[in-house]
Amino acid sequence: MSDDNSEISADDWGAAMEEQSTAAAAQPHVFEQFAAGAATAHNDLDMIMDIPVQLTVELGRTKMPIKNLLQLAQGSVVELANMAGEPMDVLINGFLIAQGEVVVVNDRLGIRLTDIITPSERLRRINR
Repeated sequence: MSDDNSEISADDWGAAMEEQSTAAAAQPHVFEQFAAGAATAHNDLDMIMDIPVQLTVELGRTKMPIKNLLQLAQGSVVELANMAGEPMDVLINGFLIAQGEVVVVNDRLGIRLTDIITPSERLRRINR
């Protein structure tokens, strides 16, 4: 690398640092609009209302050795740990948020929520 290139690089670096300090001085003014109060909090909530999430209803779980997994074929029955009649877990993006029972509505399966998990209960389950 020649000295000419390092001088150009140093000048570019100095210009970038100056631009950063100028932007940092202007930055507090930019964020003042976000501290306007409760009206913006409502608008912020509206912004996330259309974000899609994955809702999953879990029928049950089981553990099995790979050799048993490889023996599964069409018609095989896999025994689950859950008992018949137990509530199903309702998960949002993989996190348990409720439990419910399976219902049929117009020939389609659905879930009737029977228990909503409180935020404190969610934290307790995560810490297990």
